[in-house]
Amino acid sequence: MTATGLWSIGRFLGSLLLSFVLILVIWWLFLLAFPDIGPIIGRTPVDVFEYLFTAPDAAEARAEILDNLWITLTDAAIGFVVGMSAAIATAALFVLSRPAAQTFMPIAMLLRSVPLVAMTPLITLIVGRGVAVVAVMGGIVVFFPALVMIMTGLANAPRQINDVITVYGGSSATALRMAAIPAAVPSLFSAAKVSVPGAIVGATVAEWLGTNKGLGATLQQALPAAAYDELWASVLVITVASIIIYAIVGVAETVVLTRMGMEQK
Repeated sequence: MTATGLWSIGRFLGSLLLSFVLILVIWWLFLLAFPDIGPIIGRTPVDVFEYLFTAPDAAEARAEILDNLWITLTDAAIGFVVGMSAAIATAALFVLSRPAAQTFMPIAMLLRSVPLVAMTPLITLIVGRGVAVVAVMGGIVVFFPALVMIMTGLANAPRQINDVITVYGGSSATALRMAAIPAAVPSLFSAAKVSVPGAIVGATVAEWLGTNKGLGATLQQALPAAAYDELWASVLVITVASIIIYAIVGVAETVVLTRMGMEQK
């Protein structure tokens, strides 16, 4: 790893840490600005810390939330893999076949405009409550932004390389494999970074409305039960998990691009 790569990683992680601190500050200021929310409903970061680490039953509460977090992360991973795989395959098809892109891209953008919550009852009716609804809903959240970014990356392959491949008798598929995909690696990582939080949101919504498991179900059940400590702690835990996974993808991006000679400035 070069000094530039290490500096990029440090700067990236520093910006994420600063973002997290700003989230906590905004959280605190929000409760101060709307005092009617607390102290019955509102919980400060200190309250959540006490609930998870210093309260008499903190170990039990922490274990329950972490168990539900694992379910949510598993669901998010399913949605991420399904959505990214579908986006990569569709982007490759659209790059190889312009008529296919012209025909189906407007349909994809139209479907993207439909709120996920509005589609949830129909999706649940079709695929049932279980892994299938998690895969579909998480995949939908991931698919559309990833598709646009990956297509942009594939289309930006150096034209000179494509011309050389064509001159030597290479097909469009060969040009895609040898030129477009390597050139699209930065876009793939950008799509992955955008999709990671989206996959977690999709998993949470699927759990809230479909599977009744994980942190999504915890959020649904905590509000009517007035379990506000659990509610705010779940929100904080899922936020921290999203930031950590986003950081892992960002560090992997820097390492891979550095090895490929595509260091980010």
